[in-house]
Amino acid sequence: MTQVFLGIGSNIERERCIAAGLDALRGLFDELALSSVYDSDAVGFDGQPFLNLVAAVSTDLAVADLAAILRHIEVEHGRPANAARFSARHLDIDILTFDNEVGILQGVQLPRDEILDNAFVLCPLAELSPHTLHPVLKRSYLSLWQAYDQSSQALSKVDFRWRGQVISRAE
Repeated sequence: MTQVFLGIGSNIERERCIAAGLDALRGLFDELALSSVYDSDAVGFDGQPFLNLVAAVSTDLAVADLAAILRHIEVEHGRPANAARFSARHLDIDILTFDNEVGILQGVQLPRDEILDNAFVLCPLAELSPHTLHPVLKRSYLSLWQAYDQSSQALSKVDFRWRGQVISRAE
């Protein structure tokens, strides 16, 4: 089984779309480990704030098959198939890592650059799996988060419930 970290975000009907995305993922994977949910400003374009979190799953799927399934889930939940990279979206699910794969694997860049660039990816990843090492830098996500300029992007944990369970509490 391959350990995969997924970045999940939405800035249109945020709560509903995140819950729907989690429901779809739960239908695919036996176990779904989740970080807290964070509110963050849109990055790369002017838009409404996003809700973001990271999920950990294990899969036997090839990375290209997983990417195709994730794209299908996004489109099913309102994302146009031709959506611009930096644009508002109902649901965005990105493969952040695929075990320790590095480079372009079946058309997917691994690990995803956003891990190191964006607080809304690195912070929940460090929370969910603090001691896991970044496949290229060989540093833990926690140490990378501690070294990150945390004043560069506004980020706040929010209250979030899914399937009757508290996933996240605002601090």
